[in-house]
Amino acid sequence: MIKDITIGQYYPAKSSIHELDPRVKILGTFIYILSLFLVPDFRGYGIVILFLWAIIHTSKVPFTFIIRGLKAIFMILLFTVGLNIFLTPGENILYQWGVLKITQEGLYTAIFMGTRLILLIMGSSLLTLTTSPIQLTDGIESLLNPFKKIGLPAHEIAMMMTIALRFIPILLEETDKIMKAQMARGADFESGGLIKRAKSLIPILIPLFISAFRRADDLALAMEARCYRGGESRTKMKELAFGRQDYMAMGIMIILCFMLILLRFI
Repeated sequence: MIKDITIGQYYPAKSSIHELDPRVKILGTFIYILSLFLVPDFRGYGIVILFLWAIIHTSKVPFTFIIRGLKAIFMILLFTVGLNIFLTPGENILYQWGVLKITQEGLYTAIFMGTRLILLIMGSSLLTLTTSPIQLTDGIESLLNPFKKIGLPAHEIAMMMTIALRFIPILLEETDKIMKAQMARGADFESGGLIKRAKSLIPILIPLFISAFRRADDLALAMEARCYRGGESRTKMKELAFGRQDYMAMGIMIILCFMLILLRFI
């Protein structure tokens, strides 16, 4: 399960999506997320699925790699679907057992919300899969630069967000190593019910926190050794600049959002 989490990982490949300006991909991801909440019915999801399939095919990221990331949210997905099935009121009752009842409206809402969550995870994960941590930092900092006038530390915020994303796969790898080391000593993480399996994970937390603090301290020492002093008077080897492909990509995202808005009111 730990290896199936793809959030924060970067998949190196040579594609037009990887070569896009990071600011375009960040803004495009926000527009994509907004578009999902504008979808009125499954016709809109059909448009989004076709668009997402085209992006994944263009990015050259294996589809199985993206699908593998959905295993990590299986319990959240199951919980969301279950809540909508049993708690959505409706007149057309399909099945009833005591106070619990499944209605046609509840089943429709559960499938609708489950599809939205799946598309949300798949689409947003493409941001980190196709953007390196350095590009992501530069993109976030560039987008936050206008807020420097009100005292917002754009570079520091961008650096913290990027370090947090970069630490996700590192901590997952460290967790996997700790689990394997404890399993070699006789620990059992697979048998028993859900509560028992959750309790068996508690001994992992202490060495995981110690490892996380140690890595954070090593990172701070490395940054100080390189005379890192924040964003003031810093220059970049590669300055971000919009190209023809970037304008085309933003235009496509705006068209997608506009189509879903029209679909909602027509």
